[in-house]
Amino acid sequence: IMLMALGEPLPKQVFGHPWLLFGEDKMSKSRGNVIYADDLVNLLGVDAVRYYLISEMPYASDGSITYETIIERYNSDLANTFGNLVNRTIAMQNKYFDGIIQQPCYEPECKYEFDEELKTFALDTVAKVEECFKTYRVADAVEAILNLAKRSNKYIDETTPWALAKDENMKARLGTVLYNLLEAIRYIAILLSPFMPETSEKIFAQMNCDIKDYDSLMTFGALKPGEKVGKAEALFARIDAEKMLEEIAEKQKQASEQEEKAKPKEIEGLAEIQFEDFSKVELRVAKITECEPVKRAKKLLKIIVDDGTAEPRQIVSGIAPWYKPEELVGKSVIIVANLKPAKLCGEMSNGMLLAGDVSEDDVKVVFVDMPAGTKIR
Repeated sequence: IMLMALGEPLPKQVFGHPWLLFGEDKMSKSRGNVIYADDLVNLLGVDAVRYYLISEMPYASDGSITYETIIERYNSDLANTFGNLVNRTIAMQNKYFDGIIQQPCYEPECKYEFDEELKTFALDTVAKVEECFKTYRVADAVEAILNLAKRSNKYIDETTPWALAKDENMKARLGTVLYNLLEAIRYIAILLSPFMPETSEKIFAQMNCDIKDYDSLMTFGALKPGEKVGKAEALFARIDAEKMLEEIAEKQKQASEQEEKAKPKEIEGLAEIQFEDFSKVELRVAKITECEPVKRAKKLLKIIVDDGTAEPRQIVSGIAPWYKPEELVGKSVIIVANLKPAKLCGEMSNGMLLAGDVSEDDVKVVFVDMPAGTKIR
């Protein structure tokens, strides 16, 4: 309606995402399987939650979440893959070159198969992410970035920088290997920025790098030699799953106990009824015109009332122990006007007076100052 009012064209497509399930079940407070985003952020941080939700919501399919699966994904993808890659690369750069980024050797005599594979993989990852965005396959885009991190970790195992560092003649080769790793990490940081902005900035801070524009990914090798990287810090500390799950269970138990305490106490008495049930009861003001005891019944009074209709109404009430007939004549009371008639000690009763049990031995009739026939609601 707002778009039409502004004269703007209406969308031809509306994009949505599937459900996020707890395991294989829908989340429900009654089942006690609801996971709140705030709780997850407090436990893992906002970027970790963003990463899981994006990567676990495949295109056109429902996603699944449990505390076990998100902790497992946190440890395997964020701590072991992304975090480990950044941490050990920055640490090796500081250890072997005092943090100074070396000039890589890309001359024919310096070419290695592993180097070319890593460069090609990085450039292909950019193309894959772009294609995924075009087709709204966000989870696949994140997986492509994760695969680049995995390929970079494999590159470390293939090139063994720690072994190169032992040979002074391989110093230039070591500098090139670490340069390639830092450049691959820069690719990862830029590609991750839409999904994990805080993590992306932390990576750039550790690299002491300000080359963050997307266009710089068109050619592998934009990182500036001669710059000094920062201090290596853990992006994602590995989680002790068993300990965290125990803590979560304890917090859930405490929250459940607090919620139970906060619940309003039920008023003692009959079972609750719906409004529709109460609306069926017709309460009306009636004026008592006559009153006398019921023969052979010590507790009953036969009461004639004017309820605003053409015909007088007879009601039999068990209030004789507390009221004499003459005390009631002329008083206005509230009656249940649509109560099913009943015969009490041979007398028909067509309604009921409202009264309160003040104590075990005392009953008070509800008297009002309203005209006969007034409806109470």
